Amino acid sequence: MTYKPSPTLQAVLDGQLCCGCGGCAALAPNAVTMHISEDGYLRPVQSQPVPARFEERFSLICPGVRVTQDPAGRFDHPLWGPLISMNQGHATNPDMRRNGSSGGALSALLVHLLETGAVDGVVQVGADPLLPIGNKTVLSLNAAAVFANAGSRYAPSAPLEGIDTYLDSTLRYAFVGKPCDVSTLRAMEAFDDRVAARFPYMLSFFCAGVPSLAGAREVLGQLGAPEDDVTSFRYRGDGWPGFATATLQDGTQRQMSYADSWGGILSRHVQFRCKICPDGTGGFADVVCADAWEADARGYPVFIEREGISLIVSRTVKGLKLVQSAVAAGSLEISGFETEKLAAIQPGQTGKRRLVLARLAALKLTGRALPRYRGFYLWRNARSAGLVANMRNLLGTLRRIWLKKL
Repeated sequence: MTYKPSPTLQAVLDGQLCCGCGGCAALAPNAVTMHISEDGYLRPVQSQPVPARFEERFSLICPGVRVTQDPAGRFDHPLWGPLISMNQGHATNPDMRRNGSSGGALSALLVHLLETGAVDGVVQVGADPLLPIGNKTVLSLNAAAVFANAGSRYAPSAPLEGIDTYLDSTLRYAFVGKPCDVSTLRAMEAFDDRVAARFPYMLSFFCAGVPSLAGAREVLGQLGAPEDDVTSFRYRGDGWPGFATATLQDGTQRQMSYADSWGGILSRHVQFRCKICPDGTGGFADVVCADAWEADARGYPVFIEREGISLIVSRTVKGLKLVQSAVAAGSLEISGFETEKLAAIQPGQTGKRRLVLARLAALKLTGRALPRYRGFYLWRNARSAGLVANMRNLLGTLRRIWLKKL
């Protein structure tokens, strides 16, 4: 049977603007499903006609089409987005602190929500048991499950695919996803009252981009770990920042430092949409966690192993109350963090936020489709980057377009 492809989905795919969140599959699960593409990213595949009402909604929620951030009266930092407070801290449970990618703060908040009955479950991403380097959306119902699914997973994930199952439920959930996942779920609130009712808490983390599965396979190759022999693969955690760790069938492990795995390999495989993302810091979440790196004399983050420290950004009043409640319960320990210090220890996020406009300009100059961003201070941040950096990014993006290397 033939059918007309969705114009919105096709334009996003043709422009390499898909982030792989699965929002389109959430809206039209009978017509769209997510599959790993030849280049190792999650992409929507259409199998049936898309009803007209869903076509309009695709364009309202898809981060490849538009993202609009509204501070709604909150303090709105040009680089870091709407926020109520910023702290650093860690889970008080030492095992949880070590197990997480930074200080286990996100895990501590999720366990607190479950144990206080604020939510009935946590929708998050964990390792795919059938593909150790891959991801799978899971439902965590207790502290043990949250613990098992903790840690960054630098591979494609589409936690919004299948979200209709939870929206049709009568239970309440916390949602944990990439910034683009959360912005899409927030956008769905505009036309689906179930979102706010079923997902009273949305949490996220600083995201530097989604690498292809080819990145993880390159890590395995460097480790001398045949993929068919790998029983589990951990990208980070079990220390701070922790090691990329492949466990083989005989129980032996092969490890690579975070600086080498992310900095040397995985970051080179990040999809194009992430390179023009204005919201790597989770501006739409209630609470966002990240690495509160220590900096060297030059102000750059230091990646030596130590006890983890999380950056904890409360973006809504609800998020702030959650953090305060976890602290009062003894699950979380925090101290103040000066916002001005963040640019130095998160140079990747700082640079991308300042240079998004130059990269978008390259798309515009070459007649390519580009997302519409509102509320991200694009011009102001571009000016702070300086002429040289903007020109370098403009010309670099033009070169990649010309060489077809987006």
